Amino acid sequence: MPEPNHANVVRGLASDLAPVEYPHELALILLAHVLGKPKTWLLAHPETHLTARQQAQLDDLTTRLKAGEPLPYLLGEQDFFGLSFKVTPDVLIPRPETELLVQLALDWLLRHDAAASVADIGTGSGCIACCLAVHMPSLRVAAVDVSDKALAVARQNAERHHVSNQIHFSNADLLPEDGQLFDLVCANLPYIPSAKLAEVNTLGFEPLLALDGGPDGLVLIHRLLEGLQVRLNSSSLVLLEIESSLGPETLSLAKTAFPHASVGLHQDLAGLDRVVSIELGVE
Repeated sequence: MPEPNHANVVRGLASDLAPVEYPHELALILLAHVLGKPKTWLLAHPETHLTARQQAQLDDLTTRLKAGEPLPYLLGEQDFFGLSFKVTPDVLIPRPETELLVQLALDWLLRHDAAASVADIGTGSGCIACCLAVHMPSLRVAAVDVSDKALAVARQNAERHHVSNQIHFSNADLLPEDGQLFDLVCANLPYIPSAKLAEVNTLGFEPLLALDGGPDGLVLIHRLLEGLQVRLNSSSLVLLEIESSLGPETLSLAKTAFPHASVGLHQDLAGLDRVVSIELGVE
């Protein structure tokens, strides 16, 4: 019996993945990954056959996907803000909603061309730091995380996007210990309230360290705001990604920590509260 060509493999795999959302699209993505070809190439070459090794790799990926492992971990990468980032189970998978924080940061930087010092607190994969550095070559970014394994991934992403010379990575508890003052601080810290962790469908695959925000989801954000009171330049911006139900509480913390700042709450594309901004030096 002849070996099945990949068009038949896709049909069979899509049927096997039927309980999963978008099974045919996922089948194409997995097969393209195994063959090392773009999806457009697959569609143009339906006669291509898989080797035994490729079939075994595809079977393994399919089993892991059906077990709930996130697709980006299977592929080893995730797109974010128009760039591709390496991801491993040592880092949180970059989410589309975090792109709002990056866009707000870039918009502010374009209006404040003298701003040059940036901190990315809880850098994880380094996606925020790298995106800012790619779009603003004059920036110098301090990318901080408590996980050495996460920092290793972030360094690889900085090399991938040729911005290693703009980013200094350090292992620290929230703020780097050198006392540097910052024009812009971005923070996507763990913000899921502990009681809500069970609702996160990637729990068991993504690092708990990057998700658990403590009993109220605000433990690390509260600590960061206290530490930032002596680490910001007179004209500066802080951007905090938040859990969508914690907008009012985070606003209250921000106003208490910075009573003379302009504080705002920003919604993502789904209309959910997603980013709190704190701007100093506003006339």
